[in-house]
Amino acid sequence: MIPWLDVRSDRAAFPDPRLALKEPNGLLAAGGDLRPDRLLAAYERGIFPWYESGQPILWWSPDPRAVLYPDELHVSRSLRKTIRRGAFQVSRDQAFGQIISACANRGPTTGTWITNEMADAYGRLFALQAAHSVEIWNGDRLVGGIYGVTIGRVFFGESMFSRMADASKAALLHLVAFLKVHRYGLIDCQIASPHLASLGSREIPRTEFLETLERLCCLAPDPGQWPLAPETLRLVE
Repeated sequence: MIPWLDVRSDRAAFPDPRLALKEPNGLLAAGGDLRPDRLLAAYERGIFPWYESGQPILWWSPDPRAVLYPDELHVSRSLRKTIRRGAFQVSRDQAFGQIISACANRGPTTGTWITNEMADAYGRLFALQAAHSVEIWNGDRLVGGIYGVTIGRVFFGESMFSRMADASKAALLHLVAFLKVHRYGLIDCQIASPHLASLGSREIPRTEFLETLERLCCLAPDPGQWPLAPETLRLVE
């Protein structure tokens, strides 16, 4: 059994993440709502919502946790060549809604968890400048991107998509470069995958992840601006 969160309860009243189930890995609680204060309280505690249409809201904190440290991003030779060709332009926070829509429609199953309710919830966080996106363009065509939530000096990655070879990798490359400049210490990848591992992510114990959040989420975010008009993506020599 897992706890049920009442919509009238304290938004921060989540169970201790260390009490999450081992099977399915990380399932912690159900119910509640997706209002900004509850979502931000969840992320700060190492918890995120993940559920499909027709299900109650499910809250997760898996062990181990997939993360990417900005200094550990792996940039392949093929990606370097793609970037050097100048095929991509990049912007930030210019097409947040389009990024979520594209992530939700990547295929018949991969994006089904991004329900209309979820999209609206992250849209509210975006309006509060607590969620951000990186967009990759080929001319005037949106071909890739990534979005997530920021608290302190942590970027909590939510989803990414690609409509052109290497476009999502280019989005991650630009995101990491931006986060390094603005002294972010961690990208939360939530759940491991071969694709993320090929880019440099690794798994760490949940206890280590929670300790890192406690240290980084309390830091004031760098005042640098996220918005950027489309420009040529040139981040590798």
